[in-house]
Amino acid sequence: MLDLRFVRENPEIVKQNIRNKFQDAKLPLVDEVIELDEENRKVKKEADDLRASRNKISKQIGALMGQGKKEEAEEVKKQVTAASDHLAELEEKEKDLEERIKKIMMMIPNIIDPSVPIGKDDSENVEVQKYGDPVVPDFEIPYHTEIMEKFNGIDLDSARRVAGNGFYYLMGDIARLHSAVIAYARDFMIDRGFTYCVPPFMIRSDVVTGVMSFAEMDAMMYKIEGEDLYLIGTSEHSMIGKFIDQIIPEEELPKTLTSYSPCFRKEKGAHGIEERGVYRIHQFEKQEMIVVCKPEESKMWFDKLWQNTVDLFRSMDIPVRTLECCSGDLADLKVKSVDVEAWSPRQKKYFEVGSCSNLGDAQARRLRIRVNGPDGKKYFAHTLNNTVVAPPRMLIAFLENNLQADGSVRIPEVLRPYMGGKTEIK
Repeated sequence: MLDLRFVRENPEIVKQNIRNKFQDAKLPLVDEVIELDEENRKVKKEADDLRASRNKISKQIGALMGQGKKEEAEEVKKQVTAASDHLAELEEKEKDLEERIKKIMMMIPNIIDPSVPIGKDDSENVEVQKYGDPVVPDFEIPYHTEIMEKFNGIDLDSARRVAGNGFYYLMGDIARLHSAVIAYARDFMIDRGFTYCVPPFMIRSDVVTGVMSFAEMDAMMYKIEGEDLYLIGTSEHSMIGKFIDQIIPEEELPKTLTSYSPCFRKEKGAHGIEERGVYRIHQFEKQEMIVVCKPEESKMWFDKLWQNTVDLFRSMDIPVRTLECCSGDLADLKVKSVDVEAWSPRQKKYFEVGSCSNLGDAQARRLRIRVNGPDGKKYFAHTLNNTVVAPPRMLIAFLENNLQADGSVRIPEVLRPYMGGKTEIK
């Protein structure tokens, strides 16, 4: 969410940013919120003037009563009552205007970084760099669920009977591999100085609207019937929410946390749920990293975060590349984002396995996360998040890149301690 004063003073910058994100339908919101803000400031001034006037004439009542001027005192009381009634009306109007302003402000997208390429959607994202040499073996690589099924490692049919499409049972060595990847990712991030955390897997609505846009919320979140609770779509939601309404001493920054959680997503939209695959599903597990830092440090942390994911995948011999997300592919709160994609030998192309985002002060402003500077002045923190690893997609990349000609799967050295010393799955 932008600073209202910034919108008021820079309407053309805000409008151009909306055009850059190809959201022209939101352009009228800028003028509308500026008009509402002007009206609200007038109402506030009238209310303040009326309070001052009421307080002044209220003081006359005692003096008049002391002088025995009861009738005049009663007349002044009527004026005070009338002023109080009108003040109540103004306060109600002020409350209504502020709600309308807040609702619109939460729909106006954050200002993107000048370095972000302009483009309509993810088809116009820009490749930044490749890491590792993509290899296509001289033998056929089956679809990922077929590889898992050969090890009796997945049961989609039973999951469909139990919960429907978008769920799965993992079993045996495949289930163990799934847990091994999560455990390795946890230790990988701890070794890089991040504090490990297991957060709540449900959050309240004020946290949901603090960490994402209304459109994302509708497309992703599962609501708990009859309660003000939502299942998290990623632990980032819960982890950033940890700091809601807090004033953090500047010397405690940065906050660097890595979290494990299950994730629950509707996956509503064009992509849909695959019947046989585990690429896009309703439930999965994930290791995440988040940073809360000073504004001047967020660019540095952004580069560190996506590099962590690249390094993790490369440590398991999986080729990856980074993509700069274009303006039209950025969610409304994001300033800048880089996707990490893993190589798929079967498809002979890369696919997304993680996303790193700098949200500037947007989430902090919505959640009221402030920093107390050395001079006592308070300012909004910057927040960032990045996927360490999400095993369902990770498993696809892992199995395809480590499948051997005889059908066995090689276990990279870094994962062997988490797999009981196994060097391969047969």
